[in-house]
Amino acid sequence: MSEMKLILVVDDDPDLVEAVSMKLEAENYRVAKAYDGVEAMESIKAEKPALVVLDVMMPRKNGWVVCDEIKKNDQLKDIAVVMLTAVADAVQTTSYTHYEGKTTLADDYIPKPIDLDKLMEIIEDHLKA
Repeated sequence: MSEMKLILVVDDDPDLVEAVSMKLEAENYRVAKAYDGVEAMESIKAEKPALVVLDVMMPRKNGWVVCDEIKKNDQLKDIAVVMLTAVADAVQTTSYTHYEGKTTLADDYIPKPIDLDKLMEIIEDHLKA
């Protein structure tokens, strides 16, 4: 039996974090939770999850910044990052276009509202190491 992989779920919507966490736990993953970008980075540094499900629009530090910090850190850059994007909502905002160039740093993304089955497929693809 392989070690259960840890996945960090980061979103400022507690209901979404709970829904994704329950689905992951049902698929035998360990789950850590964070509700903004600052909390996310603290958790990532402390726990080094295998994968981070990361919302873009969050208080204190947005998902693009967190993703950037993960991918530019030699100790963390192998952590897979799946961004949650409400792309249609975000396209008009300056923050989104400002970070547009950095979106390639994420390993994958999934639009909101999230299709949990699709999210599981993406996560499993990235964790088949």
